[in-house]
Amino acid sequence: MDKNSITGLVLIALLLFGFSFYQNRQDQKRRAYQAQLDSIALADRMRADSIALEEALIKDSLDISQDSASTGIYKDSLLNVAMSSTPELVTLSNEVFEVAFTTMGAQPYSAKMKEYTAYGGDDLYLFKPGMSSYGIELYAGETINTASFNFTVSERTDTSVAMRLPFSGGGYIEQRYAIEEGSYSVKNTLSFIGMENVIPKNVFSYGINYSVTMPRMEKGYKNEVQYSKLDYYFSGEKDVESIGRGRSANKSISTKLSWFDFQQQFFSVILRNPNEFTSADFDLKFASEDDPDHNLMTCTANLTADFQPGQHETVMPMEFYMGPNHYRTLKSYDQKYEKVIPLGGWLVGWFTKYFIIPLFDFLHRFISNFGIIILLMTIVIKIVVLPFSYKSYASSAKMQAIKPEIDKLNKKYPKQEDAMKKQQATMDLYKRAGISPMGGCLPMLLQFPILWAMFRFFPASIELRQQPFLWADDLSAYDSILNFGFRIPLVGDHLSLFALLMALSMFFYSKITTASQPGADDPNMASMRFMSVWMMPIMMFFICNSLSSGLSYYYLLSNLITMGETFIIKKYCVNPDAIMAKLKASEGKKQPKSKWQLRLEEAQRMQEQMMKQKQQQNGSRR
Repeated sequence: MDKNSITGLVLIALLLFGFSFYQNRQDQKRRAYQAQLDSIALADRMRADSIALEEALIKDSLDISQDSASTGIYKDSLLNVAMSSTPELVTLSNEVFEVAFTTMGAQPYSAKMKEYTAYGGDDLYLFKPGMSSYGIELYAGETINTASFNFTVSERTDTSVAMRLPFSGGGYIEQRYAIEEGSYSVKNTLSFIGMENVIPKNVFSYGINYSVTMPRMEKGYKNEVQYSKLDYYFSGEKDVESIGRGRSANKSISTKLSWFDFQQQFFSVILRNPNEFTSADFDLKFASEDDPDHNLMTCTANLTADFQPGQHETVMPMEFYMGPNHYRTLKSYDQKYEKVIPLGGWLVGWFTKYFIIPLFDFLHRFISNFGIIILLMTIVIKIVVLPFSYKSYASSAKMQAIKPEIDKLNKKYPKQEDAMKKQQATMDLYKRAGISPMGGCLPMLLQFPILWAMFRFFPASIELRQQPFLWADDLSAYDSILNFGFRIPLVGDHLSLFALLMALSMFFYSKITTASQPGADDPNMASMRFMSVWMMPIMMFFICNSLSSGLSYYYLLSNLITMGETFIIKKYCVNPDAIMAKLKASEGKKQPKSKWQLRLEEAQRMQEQMMKQKQQQNGSRR
């Protein structure tokens, strides 16, 4: 046997040994992994058996509790009687709303608006029958929650109702509700009468558990969810705090607060405590778009408030607001309720409160068609900002007039290292033509707060709710000329014509504007042109396709009026021949330099100096 054969056999033996060792290790790993899986499966079976046993024990416990209910589960015999008696409904109504109360818990049972309807024409309920819970929890020898007991009606008029829960030890709990004509307010007075011997003297607080499930009321689920939230307000603060805004959320508050609000896009259920709540736990959960009960969200507030023990009569006033998010209506209650309406930050909010809303209300006094009102509002706003926008449009027209001279400079300084020289020459050209470099930017920046104010105003304006115009059946929601029957990412399940027309008007205006600007043929500006001409209109279409059609309509009108203003200024207010004559007359003459030009020259000198130093360093290295 030669050397090569021996070497081959040794290699084969090593390979077989290595393979056997590898297989053995893999088998060990597989056995260990299988043992782990078996252990997990056993633990899961034990956990499932434990859960099943626990559920069975709970069920048996509930069955025992139900069986013993007839014999009394409370120490107080009158409470046991109140648990088993039959509840009744009491309805209070005025010209704006109708609120039903149930004696079971002496609590609101349903709230229906009279001046509004849900989308589709059905009655508008802030909460439907049985979809709310309002209970007072405290210790009266044993822990009780008033929501569990049937009260008796002790007093009833056309505008008020009082319900009582008596105790064997003497005294009673009373819940009194009262409404006023033309008001969305429900006054609630919680009283503990003659219960100084029932409630221990070391009880200094009581709980308030309030929960409301609000149904969907609007056309578009996405828009309705986006503008629905839970607000709460601390006394003395300028603004409200919020959770939710389109997503489920919860929040714990350990300091005193004045009121909180379960807010749908256009309607609110507010509970205020004049003596303030001492703490709160809030929870907000949104239902899915395909919820079979067509619900929007469930809002829950678990609160505590101070209690004065040892008193023969303890009275705690409360106040509900159940009505529309109408700015002036909310403001009339003088409790900062109007802060729940999203009007933007301090600058945008100031403009909306003191200009947009008064103008809107003024036009509505004489005009009932809200499409015409939006048109007139747009015209008035454009006239107000015309002195600022004129400078921008005139500057753009002047730049278009000197475009041939700008093109000459681009040919004269084609290299990248001559960018500073080209910039300096361009600034000198602007100076001779009487063009301010910032003349087109600053005026447009001043208009952004207006655009943002309108973006916040229209989707939150209840005045536009269910108001038709042209093909739109509701200016507060999207207009749909084509329903796809399925959902497309970013677009949704429909096509809004107002959003499409708005995007097209933005496209054409951007295309005309960029084509007339100096440097329009510069490849370096290609990305900016693409963003302005294509991306911005497309993005605005995606954003507005599911938003208020009134908003898209306003932006469409604003773009069309801007195009008209630009054409008129360019046609009749800017004379290209006069500008070119001014350039020729100033050619060769020394022009006073602005601070901007001086800074450019200084930057150019520093750049040239750095380039020389770099060349010297490269030469010395060689």
